[in-house]
Amino acid sequence: METQRVGIREFRDKLATYLLESDSALAITRHGDTIGYYLPTRRKRSESEQEALRLAGVRMQEMMQANGVTEDEILADFKQWRKERRG
Repeated sequence: METQRVGIREFRDKLATYLLESDSALAITRHGDTIGYYLPTRRKRSESEQEALRLAGVRMQEMMQANGVTEDEILADFKQWRKERRG
């Protein structure tokens, strides 16, 4: 799935269009930095896409367990990284 980059102002201004017509993931940016993602779910995914997403989730859980990492720790690390990037 290809990710298109779009500025937050454009995303806000064309929100209805993106929500109803977007077929691919969007990386929402602010001043060039990615601040979030929009992953459309309105469209029906093929069985192979659904299986790929399921397997990615399973693999992520396996990696987290193998490394003794929790979702809360990942989130805290991300917040700290983002805070440091903002300066």
